[in-house]
Amino acid sequence: MAELEGQVNNLSVNEDDDFVDPWNVAGKSQTGIDYDKLIKRFGSQKIDEELIQRFEKVTGQKAHHFLRRGIFFSHRDFHIILNLHEAGKKFYLYTGRGPSSESMHIGHLIPFIFTKWLQDVFHVPLIIQLTDDEKVMWKDIKIEDARQMAFNNAKDIIAVGFNPSNTFIFNDLDFIGQCPAFYQNMLRVQKCVTFNQVKGIFGFGDSDVIGKITFPSIEAAPAFSTSLPFIFENKVVPCLIPCAIDQDPYFRMTRDVAARLKLPKPALLHASFLPALQGAQQKMSASDPNASIFLNDTPKQIKNKINKYAFSGGQATVEEHREKGGNTDVDISYKYLTFFLEDDEKLAEIKKSYESGELLTGELKKLAVETITPLIQDYQARRVQVTDDVMRKFFEIRKIDV
Repeated sequence: MAELEGQVNNLSVNEDDDFVDPWNVAGKSQTGIDYDKLIKRFGSQKIDEELIQRFEKVTGQKAHHFLRRGIFFSHRDFHIILNLHEAGKKFYLYTGRGPSSESMHIGHLIPFIFTKWLQDVFHVPLIIQLTDDEKVMWKDIKIEDARQMAFNNAKDIIAVGFNPSNTFIFNDLDFIGQCPAFYQNMLRVQKCVTFNQVKGIFGFGDSDVIGKITFPSIEAAPAFSTSLPFIFENKVVPCLIPCAIDQDPYFRMTRDVAARLKLPKPALLHASFLPALQGAQQKMSASDPNASIFLNDTPKQIKNKINKYAFSGGQATVEEHREKGGNTDVDISYKYLTFFLEDDEKLAEIKKSYESGELLTGELKKLAVETITPLIQDYQARRVQVTDDVMRKFFEIRKIDV
């Protein structure tokens, strides 16, 4: 068996390491996950200034603030995608979501906001997979409930602004039985990976249900255009996957398998995590309502959550804060502004003002509330427009613009 690229085991290597796998994320430091360490451990490449400049040159577009600020911080073979685009050749985007709650939170929006922007920049088709089957395997969720969550989350995703003319969405529990080519590619992947390898990559144990062991092949299949012949007509088209870094183990496996199936390795762009309100050691989680700002929260709920729960980098008293200043490395309100405040100059001004002690914690929280609330309200206005009929258009098995 070929060795997988990067380190085979993505789990914690020693006690000082952050824990990052597709189901759990826990940082050791108040400042959050050490992403440079993660790049080394996973064997990916840092998105550096040179790559960003190349992106701007090839596309003629200013880089998104997620790229400029290192929110998308790591990649695999993104330069190959830029070469393809420069040569006038096609690729497609693939991303997804494991539906585990009735409503998504703002952290879930990050990959989708960026994916929509990439789709607009490159004019390429997009495939979105909803892994409702994964949630049945990993959580105590009934199949019927997982399907319903997938449809609710699909509406949440569509409201980001996607268009059915070039976007196909599917949930595994309904789609796989309708697409023989998809299932056939799942089997091709399964034949290439041993139980030993899958244990090494994902940490599966002897007491894990057998569905978990085959699941990675389901997440791998959409990275191959031949899995979706009704869209790509059996043509081999390269793929770019924007996703959070915790999903990388799936695609390290997929890239290894691709070489053996003589198919293009999917390229990846990795996002960092939006931290939980209580601090940067944890990513925002749908299972803890007080750690998350949900997309269906009211302005009052958003304000209360940030004021009450957002971890502060400020000092114990106003006097001390004026003297020593605040710590933007641990302050959650500031971290949220790096994600959602687009104005670079204003962000730099806030950072300087908070670190000098001029701006107080309460004032910084107010800025976070004023930045996030209108974004959520605009989003909610779009979400109301996404009816069952609108959603069905995205799920219809059909040819889309490629």
